[in-house]
This record gives sequence, C-alpha cells and structure tokens, in this order.
Amino acid sequence: MRWAVLAQVALCCLGTVRCFCPAQCTCTPNSRDGGSVSSSVVCNDPDMADIPINVPVDTVKLRVEKTGVRRVPSEAFYYLPDLRYLWITYNAVSALDPGAFYNLKLLHELRLDGNQISVFPWDALREMPSLRTLDLHNNRLAALPAEAVALLPGLTYLDLSSNRLGTLPSDLMDLWPPFNGSPVRKGAGQKVILGLQDNPWICDCRLSKIIALSKMTDCPVVLMDLFVTCSVPENLAGVLLQRVELEQCVKPTVMTSATQLTSPLGSNLLLRCDATGLPTPSLLWAKSDGTYPNNTVQESPVDGVRWSIMSLLGILGRDAGNYSCSAKNYAGNAQATISVAVAGGDVTTPPPPPPLGTSAEPGTSGGPAVSTALPSTPSVTSASTTINTTLVPTTAAAVTTPAPGSSPPTTAPPRLTTPPPPPPPAETKSPTPRPPKPPPGSDSRKLAADETSKKTDASRALRGLKVVEEGPDSAVLLWTTQGLARDAALTVVCSPYGDQDAKRTLETTAGSGKVLLEGLAPGLRYSVCLVGRGPTQGKDPCLDFYTLGEGGGPSLLLVASWVACAVALPLIGLLLYKIVALSCSGPPPDAEQLEKESYVGFETISMKQRGPGARASELWARRAPNDSERMMLCSRSSLDSQTTYKSESSRSEYLC
Repeated sequence: MRWAVLAQVALCCLGTVRCFCPAQCTCTPNSRDGGSVSSSVVCNDPDMADIPINVPVDTVKLRVEKTGVRRVPSEAFYYLPDLRYLWITYNAVSALDPGAFYNLKLLHELRLDGNQISVFPWDALREMPSLRTLDLHNNRLAALPAEAVALLPGLTYLDLSSNRLGTLPSDLMDLWPPFNGSPVRKGAGQKVILGLQDNPWICDCRLSKIIALSKMTDCPVVLMDLFVTCSVPENLAGVLLQRVELEQCVKPTVMTSATQLTSPLGSNLLLRCDATGLPTPSLLWAKSDGTYPNNTVQESPVDGVRWSIMSLLGILGRDAGNYSCSAKNYAGNAQATISVAVAGGDVTTPPPPPPLGTSAEPGTSGGPAVSTALPSTPSVTSASTTINTTLVPTTAAAVTTPAPGSSPPTTAPPRLTTPPPPPPPAETKSPTPRPPKPPPGSDSRKLAADETSKKTDASRALRGLKVVEEGPDSAVLLWTTQGLARDAALTVVCSPYGDQDAKRTLETTAGSGKVLLEGLAPGLRYSVCLVGRGPTQGKDPCLDFYTLGEGGGPSLLLVASWVACAVALPLIGLLLYKIVALSCSGPPPDAEQLEKESYVGFETISMKQRGPGARASELWARRAPNDSERMMLCSRSSLDSQTTYKSESSRSEYLC
C-alpha cells in the first residue's frame, strides 16, 4: 500500500511538471503525428526582463515578443532539444552570448528581427545544423564577416535588410549558382530568398556579383526587394543596383624576383615583390620566425599594381631564413616566399668577449672582427696562445640572383691570424666595431631613394576628423585620408572625457571614411581618437564632442549657448556699425571755415536822384556793406523791403 501511494504521488508530480507554464507566458499543447503532445509557448509581457528558463521541455515553438528582454544568456535553450521554431522579435535585445543557441540541433527557424543587435555570433550556426531560416531584419549589424560565409550554405531564407551594412564578402554569392560554377537550371526547386534592402551600401567591386544577381531573370537566388540603392560613392548615391556597372574583384597574385638567394656575409641585399589584383592589394613582409621587418618600402604606380622592396644591409648569419611577401584585398590573399642563405659559415654575432690575456683584432676592411667556426679548419690551441679566425666582409650587388645553371657564389676561405702578445690586463681594450660601408656604385642611389620614400610615407596622415549627427546614444565620425590605402587598418578609440578606464575600440579601414559610435550615454562629453597602424601614419587625430540629452533634444548647456549667441550677435553687429559709421565721417570743420561757408558777400545798390540829362548807367550807386550789415542780412532785407514799399524814390536792391 505504501509503495502504491508513493508511485501515485510521483505520477502526480510528473504531471505537474509537464503541465507547468511560466507565469508571464501562454502555453498551448499541440498533438504530433504518432499521438505525442508538444507545446507552443508565447511570452509577450512588457514587464518580462529575462528569457524564461522554466519552459516545458517538449516545447516545439517558442515566441518571445515585445518584452523588455535585453540579453540572451549562454545555454538559454539547453533544455529544449525539440525546439524547431524560435522567435525573439521586437524586444530590446542588444547582446547574444556565443553559446546562446547551444544544443538546438533540430532548430529550423530563427527570427531575431526588430532588436538592437550589433554583433551576431555567427559561430553559433554550427550548433544549428538544421537551420533554414535566419531573419536579422531591422537590427544594427554593420558587417558580415568573411568567416561566416562558410556557415550559410544550408540557409534558404536570409534577411539582412534594414541594418547598417556597407558591404558583403565578395565570395558570399559563390555559395549558389551560377557564381559557384554550377549551371542554372530552369524550373529548379526551392529558391534562396535574400533580403538586402535599406542598407547604406558602398558600391564597389565587392558588390559586383550582387549587382549581377539583380539583373538576372532566372536564378536560384532571389532578392526580396529589387529596389536596392547605393549610398557611397557620391556619384552613385541613390542609384539602383540594376543600373550600376562595376568591375569584379580580382584575387591578388604575387611574384618575386627570385625564390632562393645566397649572399656573402656582410653584403647588402634587396628583395622585391610585385602584386596585382583589384582593388589594389596591400603587401606585408614577414620572416619565418614570426617577425615583421620594418626596412621596407612599397609603391602603387597604377591602379591594381603594387610593388615592395625590403633591404637587408650588412647581412649576418641571423638574417638567413625564409621571407614571405603576402598580398591581400577584398577578393582574397596570396603569398610568395624567398629563401635567403648566407655564405661564410656559422656566425656568432656579436663576438664573445676575449678571454683574459687576449684581445680582438678588427678586420682589415674596417669592419668588426667576426669569430667563425670552420669545420674544415681545425682550431689550434696551446697553453699560451689562442688563434682566432678573422673573416674579411665582402659585398654583393643590389639583388643577388644566381644565373641558371651556375654554381652558387663562393668566398675565399677565412684567413688565420695570430694576434700579438697580449698587453697587461689593465690596458686591455676592444676596438669599437664599425658597420661595413656599402659597396661604391652598387645600390647607394636606391638606398637613398628608399630613405626618401620612407620620409614621404611618414607624412601620410588622417585629416578632417569631425563628428556629425550627434544623438543621445550615438554619433557619426567622419575623416579624410591623404596618401593612405583604402584598406589600411584603423582603430577608433572612444572614451568619456577624462575616464580612460571606460575606453572602447572599434576596428575599421581608412577607405570607409566614417564610422558609427553607438552605446553612448546622453548628455556627456566624449573623447575620440583615430589610430592608424604601421610606420606610415602621422600624428593620431583626436577630438571631443557632446551627446544630446535624454529624448534626443539639445542639452541645457547647448540651449543656453544658443540663446546667448542669439542675444549677443545683434548687439555686436550694432556696435560694429556705429564704429564704422564714425570712422567713415570726416573731422569737424574749424570755426573760421564754418564762418566762411555760413555768410555770403554782397553789395548794396541804391538809386540816385534823377537829374536832367542823366544817363541810364548813372541811375544806381554802389556801396560796400560792413560786417554788421552782412550779419543782419535777413533783418536788413525786411527793413529795406518796407522802405522800398513806402518810398519809391529810395528803393534798394541786393545783389549776391
């Protein structure tokens, strides 16, 4: 009886677990073929902040929609091995752990649209071998890495629309016909749906296959929306991909001056590497021990071609080895190797200090004494005398290339010299080694040209750094380049002003010309720097900027600045107008000049008494008025006018 009760309790507990559903979700049982039962779970509570963990284990479809979930943790769905449909749509998800989709072997459809995802864990696709639908629509993805292309062949629906993608890997379209070499069959089965619209596309050779796809009528890959437009360069902004003509990217090829070189000890050697490709590839020298020589110079005479020269001066034994020249562009990379051997035996550099009672002797050519171990020449040692071998350095031409069918160059055997008797220990001195001089007339002009080219490269820099479109949590950084390759690697370093511990970095290229800074705090001051790599960069440019306050509006300080400018500018303009007006007017006239211009000289003419026989010209008499008469001109005129009116015999007239 006891065991029966326990069994019944256990069955009730199992039934309770099976029927349990998260409090903020709705669970619906579904029947499968064969009589089994599965569950569909829908969670759409706006107050939900985390992915539910107590979901029924037989869940086949899980939908988390319009909630406050911001992060999907690692192994969030580990206990749902039967899950086939996972929708996490229109939430606030901004972070996906790399192991978030672990153990989802049967997952067929993954939809993450309507979130704030900027980085997707593409390696997680390995945990979902049955995935056919991947929807990343309406997120903040800025790049699709080239490593992710190999994980996408099984997809039949890929939606990357309404993101911030500027380009795609050039080999993405090689997954499907006709770009993978397979013929296009009419009336083929299921097609691949690709969504690329509403992205700021950079129309260069990396999109040449996408452009060719948009012009095809019968292809197994179908664009969800044919109205895909270019954003960069400016001459193609707003133009449909169907109307753009671009050259296809060409994988680089590398050629070297030789594959094997043997050079005498102490000589000078120049290694040359030429590469072709579209766009113009970048070149990088590396040694077999993992080091990167910095004594190199490179130049691109025309588009699609670049050459580089590495110089080895005063070759020593440690310079022997394999030197690889790597070329890289959007379409891929290539590499060529040059093997360098040094003739003259094993070299110990620098030479060990001489034992007590002996001293090193400089070489006859002005170089340091080099101790060598010669297998064919036995060393002679006695109790009182030590014999050291001294090798005279030799030189080689600019590039030592063995002629076909000829034997490698040989050098004269080292000379054995016996040093003089050792001086007293207190006076033992070692000569200061001097580097070997370059051979006259061989490659001095080329070396000088290399140094000049290095100095020219050092002036190449980034210019015009500025921040536009500041928002509450983001900003756009713009810059221009001078003499740098478009694919030169750059690092954007951004941190709150004065807080170096919160520094963040973002990798980009010089040719992009802009980058979006996200995740910023509203209403704060930030410092941003653009750091280049390699010795060809100038001084790293930096600047400070402010983000807008909450709600996207201007901050209080910014509003106060605008008001102050609006009030001060009219006052300043009025003051400047007054100053200019006063400066343009002439000096005030003096009193004497004012008196001359204010009064008028005139004469008074009076009529004479008429007598018998008087002539017409003798009817008037002139008299000169005095100063008082001039000052009283107006009053005299009035009085004389009255007199003239009263007496016709004494009329007066004034002539000015």
